[in-house]
Amino acid sequence: MDQPLEPTETEQTIGSRDLTRWHTAAGRWLSRLFGELADRLRSVESAALLLLALAGVLAVGATVLAGEIYSSIVNSSGIARFDEPVLDWMISIRTPALNAAVIVFSASGGTFWMTLLSSIAVISLCLIWSRWTPFVLTVIAVAGSLSMTVAGKRLSGRARPPLEDSLPPPETSASFPSGHSLNSLVIGGTLCYLLVSHLAGVVARAVTITLTVLYVIAMGLSRVYLGHHWLTDVLGAWCLGIAWLTVVITSHRLWLTQHTDHSLGPRKQVEA
Repeated sequence: MDQPLEPTETEQTIGSRDLTRWHTAAGRWLSRLFGELADRLRSVESAALLLLALAGVLAVGATVLAGEIYSSIVNSSGIARFDEPVLDWMISIRTPALNAAVIVFSASGGTFWMTLLSSIAVISLCLIWSRWTPFVLTVIAVAGSLSMTVAGKRLSGRARPPLEDSLPPPETSASFPSGHSLNSLVIGGTLCYLLVSHLAGVVARAVTITLTVLYVIAMGLSRVYLGHHWLTDVLGAWCLGIAWLTVVITSHRLWLTQHTDHSLGPRKQVEA
């Protein structure tokens, strides 16, 4: 793979939108800050890695905070009061055929199948585009989502729904947050982001985004249907996943911006 660290023109756009141009004051400020950091370190790659490392620490810290907030919500009225009614409704609509289909679908978000399928997708994109970007970005995204899942489960220690209400295979780890929901959102979102930045047609991009959103929603609801998680486990996972995905995509855009102009510090303003 030639020039693995230099972004191509295709990677810098999503349709007509240039990912290296920041249209908000906050975005321009963040880009200038990143440029100053790169100038001081005299290494674009070092600046990017440092920023991503700091973002990762903040994301894990947000997980711990979310766990603390969640623990207090569980003992009050809040949205947690819908957990049992939603589970009861899911149980009421179960059928043997639907059970079998949901079990197979949900497995695609588990450790084995998610690792296998995402690895195939990432390797394919790397080979097709002759780029390391899909590999690097996915590894960073997965590292953060797994850290958030482990930290959240250890902090909350929440019990899963009663075993008699769940379908096999049984789950033994803590219930909050839903690892399937969190990781499918982060991995699916990262791959979707990479794909839409290379797809030229509006319809193709819309279909890709729609399928990704539907997959993530279906994965989260399948966990409740199977009785492996409460509704709030899934909602919490989605919130954490969206937060981390935002960090990953923003960091990648900053990296693209810095490679477009290596002097985005105080010497040059980023165009609106």
